[in-house]
Amino acid sequence: MTMSRISRRNFVKLMGAGGALSLFGLAGCETAPSKASGTSSAKAAPRVVVIGGGFGGATCAKYLRLYDPGLNVTLVEQNASYVTCPGSNWMLGGLRKIEDLTQNYDALRDKHGVDVVIDRVVGVDTAKRVVSLAGGKSLAYDRLVMSPGIDFRWGEIEGYDEAATLLMPHAWKAGPQTVLLQKQLHAMPDGGTFIMTAPPMPFRCPPGPPERASMVAHYFKTHKPKSKILILDAKDNFSKQALFMQAWDQLYPGMIEWVPVTSAGKVVRVDTATRTVHTANGSTEKGDVVNIIPAQRAASLAVATGLANDAGWCPVNQLTFESTKVPNVHVIGDSSVAGAMPKSGHTANNIAKMTAAAIVSLFRGVPPPQPSHVNTCYSLVSPDYGISIAAVYRLGEDGQLQGVKGAGGLSPANASSQQRAQEAGYAMGWHKGIVTDSFT
Repeated sequence: MTMSRISRRNFVKLMGAGGALSLFGLAGCETAPSKASGTSSAKAAPRVVVIGGGFGGATCAKYLRLYDPGLNVTLVEQNASYVTCPGSNWMLGGLRKIEDLTQNYDALRDKHGVDVVIDRVVGVDTAKRVVSLAGGKSLAYDRLVMSPGIDFRWGEIEGYDEAATLLMPHAWKAGPQTVLLQKQLHAMPDGGTFIMTAPPMPFRCPPGPPERASMVAHYFKTHKPKSKILILDAKDNFSKQALFMQAWDQLYPGMIEWVPVTSAGKVVRVDTATRTVHTANGSTEKGDVVNIIPAQRAASLAVATGLANDAGWCPVNQLTFESTKVPNVHVIGDSSVAGAMPKSGHTANNIAKMTAAAIVSLFRGVPPPQPSHVNTCYSLVSPDYGISIAAVYRLGEDGQLQGVKGAGGLSPANASSQQRAQEAGYAMGWHKGIVTDSFT
């Protein structure tokens, strides 16, 4: 089912604060603390510590205070600013600078009353409900929200570790790695080869390797038209595949080659000195710039806290996003297992709001609201060519978030150039809207 242009334009508005507040019946109310809610004192305001200041953590901290101004909310983030992964591919296409993607926490502190602590978490005592920081401070909590993001499965590709990222950047955590990859592309000779590896599922999608290839292709078409792009994929398909390939044929004919896992797409070894990659079937490819996106798992802090399962991700009750392994700890964002929902910025923002509502409900001793989540993923293929996919999710009888049949949609294959340009505009608007919603 294809969404109309009107519904696409207004899709993000479904996430607006006013509608959410009235829907949950939380606007303008304050929690009356009780021992049943897990607070340490009947007189003290409930304490919520949020770890991680990305789309999940920042949004949750903000909306906890919006839903209940009586809560004591502390956000802990080790960096004073945050570079959004959504939009970071646009830097490689020359459409954004890193300053355009960099957010701070001033509004959370000054406008919403969140206590923002810039420090690194070194430990979580879930029995005593205490978070320990590198600076020596300890934070007690009644409920903890963990939104630490992802870490990489080092060692799954021989020769690729953290040191190797200085020569073969992953650029999958936006910031210095994105700048490094951009510099390498700028220094690459015309006629060179850019090799990118795409990881196995599940992985963080900001919004994905195909968009990155598209943005690099746009840069090459403009500045280095003889250059080639080789995508070595650890999968046999990818999201919006037909739309991307149609666009590549139209905009970048002969420039992009995609190799699936069944055709030597899986990289098993790299040599950073020679910028060479080796695939599972014995083939070797040499690039002028090599971008390795490794397999992923929940962040190390989540694993160390005992929140992750054997697969490396954090199982949760998908009604409240409270961990099924550790009580009073909610895990949101990329680290969590969210049923059919992808690991995207939009997902993190959406789930953060519902989790905030669930926490307020739990403090009040009332049933949490039944969740209805949405996700939309816009991708730019060129500055005036956008495509997207959107979906709605609800809890199934098995307690897992499932896509609602017939809801959402995919950009039409036969869209006009005007429609593609409109979708590109919507992508830019989506980024501006979600950043505003999460950080201001």
